Amino acid sequence: MIIVTGAAGFIGSCLIQRLNQDNFNYIIAVDDFSDEQKNKNLEGKKIQERVDREHFFEWLDANYQEVEFCFHIGARTDTTEFNVEIFNKLNLNYSKKIWKKCHDYQIPLVYASSAATYGLGELGYDDNESLIPQLKPLNPYGDSKNDFDIWALQQEEKPFFWAGLKFFNVYGPNEFHKGRMASVIWHTFNQIKKSGEMRLFRSHNPDYKDGEQMRDFIYVKDLIEVCLFLMHHRRDSGIYNLGSGKARTFLDLVKNTFSALDLEPNISFIDTPEDIRDKYQYFTEANMSKLKSIGYEKPFHTLEEGVEDYVKNYLSKDTYL
Repeated sequence: MIIVTGAAGFIGSCLIQRLNQDNFNYIIAVDDFSDEQKNKNLEGKKIQERVDREHFFEWLDANYQEVEFCFHIGARTDTTEFNVEIFNKLNLNYSKKIWKKCHDYQIPLVYASSAATYGLGELGYDDNESLIPQLKPLNPYGDSKNDFDIWALQQEEKPFFWAGLKFFNVYGPNEFHKGRMASVIWHTFNQIKKSGEMRLFRSHNPDYKDGEQMRDFIYVKDLIEVCLFLMHHRRDSGIYNLGSGKARTFLDLVKNTFSALDLEPNISFIDTPEDIRDKYQYFTEANMSKLKSIGYEKPFHTLEEGVEDYVKNYLSKDTYL
């Protein structure tokens, strides 16, 4: 029996599909299931039970002896939300409770952290745990993820195996419900379909030309392969980067989306809103050497490969993973 929190969301639902593929069908799906659009992500997947996140701990106290592993993917991920109490409740305190239960019941745990913890990257993008207390995230979401990482590292009582994964810019199927928080590829596809063009933020940093702001984009299929590796590996606990390891420009991303649609690029630029300019990341790139050092060897999709698969096999067909 495997727990997946955030089960109806983008990454959680993709993870369940991949677990089903390997015949792990006793899945306990934990989420707030009130969003019918989000629930479409779970259609056709093999799930043993759906448990509302508000009742999850009662369920776990009654059923922990059957649980083999916990993937804690669920979180409030809106980087434009500034109500700290929401993040304290859903991200920080909920995660602390899961950690404690996994320790008490000896359940191995993989949880989602975020590259948002790195802020403007003043200290680089190395998953060196000694640097984590010095990181300066740019918003309450990033703070909540970093605060939990710091707390986890301070605990003397830990699950016998645990890993925190700093997700970089994830894209791929099952993000239809995310709206403005969906990936740039999703937005590009929809803008092209609507208007035939894509508008990107202009650069307000003299070191970067328009559209040459860079991010580490990781295809969700690669991310969930790492999750499965850790589920079987169950040693070398710690906090790990999870990106492709290669920064690419937004222009690269958009041009590849046009290419996957067999269209010539039509790209224009608009000013970055003033209220986010001073919090805008111009570069992120995951140092992936730590994960590789514990034996992870699978290659990651290039941006070209990932975008082509996502656009041609999911977005263009309006299908789910």
